[in-house]
Order: sequence, then C-alpha cells, then structure tokens
Amino acid sequence: MKTTPRMRSRTLMTASLLGAVSLVAAACGTTSAKPTATTTPGVTASQIILGTTTPLSGPAAPGYSEIAPAAGAIFDYVNAHGGIFGRKIKFIIDNDQYNPTLTVPMTKQLVQADNVFATVGGLGTPTQLAVQPYLNSQKIPQLFIASGCACWTDSKYPYSFGFQPNYIVEGKILGSYVKKNFAGEKVGYLYQDDEFGLDGVKGLDQEISKSSIAGEQNYQGTSAGLAAGLGNQISALKNAGAKVVVLYTIPAATALALLAAAELRWSPQWVISSVGADPPTLAGLLSSFSKKAVTGTALLNGAITNAYLPPESDASNAWVKLSKSILTTYDKGYTAWDGNAEYGAALGYATVELLEAAGKNLTRPGLIKALETDGSKFATSGLVPFTYSASDHYGFSGSEIVKIENGNVNPVSPIYESTNTGPITTYTGSQAPVPNLFKGA
Repeated sequence: MKTTPRMRSRTLMTASLLGAVSLVAAACGTTSAKPTATTTPGVTASQIILGTTTPLSGPAAPGYSEIAPAAGAIFDYVNAHGGIFGRKIKFIIDNDQYNPTLTVPMTKQLVQADNVFATVGGLGTPTQLAVQPYLNSQKIPQLFIASGCACWTDSKYPYSFGFQPNYIVEGKILGSYVKKNFAGEKVGYLYQDDEFGLDGVKGLDQEISKSSIAGEQNYQGTSAGLAAGLGNQISALKNAGAKVVVLYTIPAATALALLAAAELRWSPQWVISSVGADPPTLAGLLSSFSKKAVTGTALLNGAITNAYLPPESDASNAWVKLSKSILTTYDKGYTAWDGNAEYGAALGYATVELLEAAGKNLTRPGLIKALETDGSKFATSGLVPFTYSASDHYGFSGSEIVKIENGNVNPVSPIYESTNTGPITTYTGSQAPVPNLFKGA
C-alpha cells in the first residue's frame, strides 16, 4: 500500500464474475476487442475508476480494515483472467478512520480529483450518511454500502444501495430467536447510539415484548466514546436483572462489553449483531484490551449471532475455498481468514457481477438500472439473495442464527428472510454455485 495522507491502496484490477451465466460467455468472447472511450466520468476504453472510504485506523479498524483490500484481491484475480469487456479497475482506498469529518472531504476528493465512476463498499452508517446527499446530488452511485441502515432505501437518494441485511430485519430475526428460546428471561440491550443501533432496536422491539426488557444502554461509536470502556453500561444491565443481553456493537465495543462483564463475574446469554461478532477479530481485541490477560474466545462461548454468508469455518464450502485461495495470492496484507475477509470477498464478487451486468457501454444510469433490474438474481456468495429492485435498495434479504463455540460459528436455525414490517419466513433456496470462471482458483 502506498502511504499518503489519504492512505491510498495500490491500484487494483478486475474482470468478469458471471461465468455461471451466458453473459460471461458472451463477454469472454469479446474482451479481445476493447470498448471505445466514453464520456462517462471514471470510464475509459481501458479503465474503470472506483473508490471507497474505510477505517484503516481508529475505533472501527480492527477487522474492518481487512474488507476493502479483500475486495481488491478479487478485482486483481479477475483482472488476471481478462478484464471486464477489456477494462481494468483502478480501486482507490482512503482511510477515513470511521470519522464523518474525514469521510466528507475524502469522498469529495474521490469525486472531484480522482474522477471515480462510483464509490463501492464505503464502511459505516454515520460516515456514509454524511456523504449520501452529496453523492446523490452528483448522481454518483454509492454502491454496496458496508452498513445495514434502513436509510439506504430512500426515494430521495436513488443512487445509494446497502449490502448486508438491513438492521431492522436482522433485529427481527435475532429477536424472534430470543423470544422462542429464552422465554421468560429478562432482556437487556446495549447499542451504538446512531442509526446502526437504533434500527437494530426497532427490529428487536417487533419481536421482544416491552415487559421483557430489563434495561437499555447505549454508547457513542467514537474513539472518545469508547475510551472509558463500557463498565457503567454493563453494570447497569446486570443490576437491572438482565439474563440475556443483545449487543448492537462494533467489534471494539463488543470486546469491551465482554471484558466488563467478566470483571463483574457476570455471564449473561450474549446475543450479538453480526456487525460485532466475528470470533477471530474479537479474540485479537480481547487480548489487546486486556493486555493479554484474556486469550482466545472463551468469553464468546455460547454467544448467539446471525450470518448471511457461509460460516467462515466451513472449509468444504466452495465460496470459502475460492475466497481463501484468491486472498492468499492477491491480498498482500492477508494473514488469516475471518468474517471480515469473507465480507470483503463477497463485496468484490458482487461489484464485478454488477459491472458485467451493466454491459460494455458503461454509464451510471445503466449501472443503476442493472442493479435494480437484475440484482436480485445475481450469483453471490450469500446464503440468501439480494433484495434489489426499483423500490428496495437494502441488500441481502435475511440470515441464519448461529452459535459461537470454541471460535467457530455453528448454524442453529433455518435461514430466514423478512422485510421491515412483514413476517419472518424460512428461505428454501440454495446458495449459488461458484461461476465457472473461478473454479480454477
């Protein structure tokens, strides 16, 4: 990575992902004839420029710093196999430290100085909300935002699209599991005090009765907000009599909550949003925050969370095997497989598939139309399809419940889908197979 004040990544390249469908066959047969230059910003006869902002340092960096480089590794791999209609992607990664005051000028620089075609995988609810009006006013696609905020579907902002299941749907699925499996237990909430946590609570409250809630605590998802730890909040939930504690927390806050409970010799049943529940990431944070007094994932044993990608420990899954192979070769900073690396790979696959679906004559309106028209049919590494349509810009449609045991995540429920206000239903489809183009990885 070339280090500048913006901490850019190296240039990354990409190619086609739709080998499983006829579109890829057609594209592979035409890549030798390069497209002509266009007047679309960020697109030439040989290049597509994409950019992102993400925390490479700061309170959200642990784990999340892996995501953009993992997506870039997918781009590098597919580029080595021919490019998208002869074009290669230049992918610019800027470090905003999960701080909206940095996200805004960096995003404007991506647009005004770097001439990006679109932003991809910008990480964080508060950070991406800060630039949503600007990007939409410029009609620049804000693609696959790394956040499940319900705000990404808003008719005022037609160029914004989420990626993971929205937090209301996730909260409903987690809340339904709590209601069924911990009936009669008092429940406490600890959540980040922004749309991330508040949307999660909206979903939880649809399933968990108010009479079951022992107490609610929140925290600020900033360096200053986490500096004092979460001892006061955890102590308050313990004193309120909570036996089940639901966390809508980033990984650093999850680790602080677990350590605060351990110090109080308190072991509630933890139920954790997928945002802050990756075991390898948490193991590192627990060790770091405790100055190595706590090692491993013992404090996580028995915790409940949810997953919309294959269990990262499922070595037999074709997508997991593919992603690990690509990252080993193409991500120079890759050291270990975890849920954040898996997320970044999934982001890369979806981006390539979208660019392929948008066709040779790449334009911003054409890209949006392709995602709204065909996005729900994309062959992704997700356990469920995308929800995308002209009226739905959320992302993956649901998830399954998993239990963390000895650092692994083991499914304990069917795969569920839902909407913000509709019923929770069981998904009966199957995961898409790996496209033929990638089977040699």
